[in-house]
Amino acid sequence: MFFVDTIELEGLGNRSYLAGGERSAVVVDPPRDVDQVLAVAARRGVRISHVVETHIHNDYVTGGPELARVTGAVYLIPAGAHVSFARTPVADGDTVDVDTGLTLAAVATPGHTPHHTAYVLAEAGRPVAAFTGGSLLIGTVGRPDLVEPRLTEQLARAQHASARRLADALPDDTAVLPTHGFGSFCSSAQADGDSTTIGKEKAGNAALTVDVDTFVADLVAGLEDVPAYYAHMGPANAAGPAPVDLTPPSLADPDEIAARLAAGEWVVDLRNRVAFARGHVTGSFNFEADGKLATYLAWLIPWGKPVTLLAESAEQLASAQRELVRVGIDRPAAAATGGPASWLRDGESAASFPRATFAELAARERGRDGIVVLDVRRASERAGGWIEGSVHIPVHQLHGRVGEVPDGTVWVHCAGGMRAGIAASLLDAYGRRVVAVDDGFAAATEAGLSVVTG
Repeated sequence: MFFVDTIELEGLGNRSYLAGGERSAVVVDPPRDVDQVLAVAARRGVRISHVVETHIHNDYVTGGPELARVTGAVYLIPAGAHVSFARTPVADGDTVDVDTGLTLAAVATPGHTPHHTAYVLAEAGRPVAAFTGGSLLIGTVGRPDLVEPRLTEQLARAQHASARRLADALPDDTAVLPTHGFGSFCSSAQADGDSTTIGKEKAGNAALTVDVDTFVADLVAGLEDVPAYYAHMGPANAAGPAPVDLTPPSLADPDEIAARLAAGEWVVDLRNRVAFARGHVTGSFNFEADGKLATYLAWLIPWGKPVTLLAESAEQLASAQRELVRVGIDRPAAAATGGPASWLRDGESAASFPRATFAELAARERGRDGIVVLDVRRASERAGGWIEGSVHIPVHQLHGRVGEVPDGTVWVHCAGGMRAGIAASLLDAYGRRVVAVDDGFAAATEAGLSVVTG
């Protein structure tokens, strides 16, 4: 019997897979921190014989080269991908033996990238799973605009053809196992559900139910901003990422924290937004460790800027380090654990700002004076409805557009509270009076606020 183990990268919204038989296995699209893959293989008692990439990733740094090195596995990369390290190029139709009666076949599926390749796992000659990477996802496809804007329409058309090639070639009960679509911005839309098959996708995936022109028009119209750090992921993966170093960073005392802030470096507080609002080091930013830390910190921080991490515990710090290496933020400049009391110099006081609900905003709005409502959701979210008179600056643009926020006390909101917490910390660091609206946006209408739609 074959097995497929899923390795979740929840912060990035991605998945990797270990699939094999009794003695050996293949790893598909491995994360940078390969120790967790090795642990899964050890629990299964299998040797990793092959490591494969569906494409050169644009949203995270791969662990492929390191995993292949430490295991001695054959490293398969699509032949059309240009890389600067030793690998085994794989072309459409190539097949490798994974274990007795278990084979893996490469299927060219351009669209997410020009060289994208899916891999079909077959047991005794019958397809049982398709590792579709950024091609056919759950209810959607991978976005086609990450390689080069000039290629977007061409790749969107290729996505349509590739999805149909898979659907035509595979039995309806074949499991579809994508890398993207679980929160990743590499997906053109988010997954509806946790698992799928070829048959289910035939019934509901637009790539398989509408004509190519309609599909392309809708796909391209729905594309959103690309996270800024994506520009650095492809080149890092093509060059061959270095092994990770997850040893603890040097510990910073209050004087060093203050000096790094004075030098314009980023000091990032990993505690939850409630604790941060209650008290924090003046000038620090709040990116919750339990939120989409890697995505939003990598998106907002000027690339290469030194970052010091402030964590509640050594465990929280280690978890954040692991998540950040996946997007190429390799070594914190320094770190500290505990809380504001141990991060502030003698005589310094913690900064703070209030949190509120939409009901509290509505109560203040009735006598509105000097209040600015700032919406930091993405444009697609705002299109579904916005508070009348609110200012719109997506959170990933705010650091460079703080000067556009009108004077007054800024009541900042998103869809649920996490991004509002990030934005409030940025504004607070700039010295603005801020209130973080920590509430679901549906409550805005319930609170009696005027929400504009259409």
